[in-house]
Amino acid sequence: MTIQQLEYIVALERYAHFQQAADSCGITQPTLSATIAKLEEELDTQIFDRKQHPIKPTEAGSKAIHQAKIILREVATLKEIVRSEREKETGSISIGIVTTVAPYLVPTFIKYMMDHYPNIELRIKEMPPANISKMLSKGEVDIALVSKNGQTSDMLVIPVYHERFVAYVSPNEPLHSLKEIHSHELAKGKAWLLNDDLCSTTQLKNIAKLANNHYDIFRADSVGTLIRIVDENGGFAVIPEFHLGLLRDYQLPNIRPIITPNLSREVALVIRKDFVKEKMLNIIAQAIRNSIPEHMVLPYIKERSIRI
Repeated sequence: MTIQQLEYIVALERYAHFQQAADSCGITQPTLSATIAKLEEELDTQIFDRKQHPIKPTEAGSKAIHQAKIILREVATLKEIVRSEREKETGSISIGIVTTVAPYLVPTFIKYMMDHYPNIELRIKEMPPANISKMLSKGEVDIALVSKNGQTSDMLVIPVYHERFVAYVSPNEPLHSLKEIHSHELAKGKAWLLNDDLCSTTQLKNIAKLANNHYDIFRADSVGTLIRIVDENGGFAVIPEFHLGLLRDYQLPNIRPIITPNLSREVALVIRKDFVKEKMLNIIAQAIRNSIPEHMVLPYIKERSIRI
């Protein structure tokens, strides 16, 4: 039994004429007749007395049509509830943000939301990617902002921005003498690394495998920790471009671009496929877009609203 079948029997009762009912439903008369016949077969009862002109419901059919009208009203109410949720600019939203993004995005993001949408209650959690994915699957967060790599097919992924990785190199490291660094040269240096679940690209994981094992004594959970370790112990770290805004003036000369190939990642909003708050999702995307450098924002987010 389908909603469509219920709509067809209600239409036929209203018009008492197959062709007129079919026209009102935007289908052909044979399609209407066949669909209603299938419903009668499923219910094992005759809904309409086709011998009468104009056509009328049977006694059992009248009861079935009455119930169909109730169901269709409830369906319409459900659709209205969902539509209201899609368009709502109030309420609460929980967001999980990956550790390597949160420090430089969240402060500006919160300010934008408080200035423009003070009635939205935000709950933001900073955590590793694996934890965010589990919480998103369980419904413990509504939206996740993570590296696009490794998302499963049961989620909807909306790319938001693209950023390069750069090298933060100690002045005592031979790589510091280079103006730019080829990716393969990183394997020759003394690398301080993020935890495996935060090394979100295959290229970074390959560097981690090739890095000097002597410097693999500690895996950091934050880029800021890596920077401080390099300052105190030498070596280098590969960090996201976005982090440059948090560096002190004396640290900026230690940045080196990485070339051939460029190391980069794409950061995306991820939601479950049953997420319905379309308006809220667009508000969050807009707030993120206004919190990051313009050149990093992907065209998809710049040019259109997100439809789910």
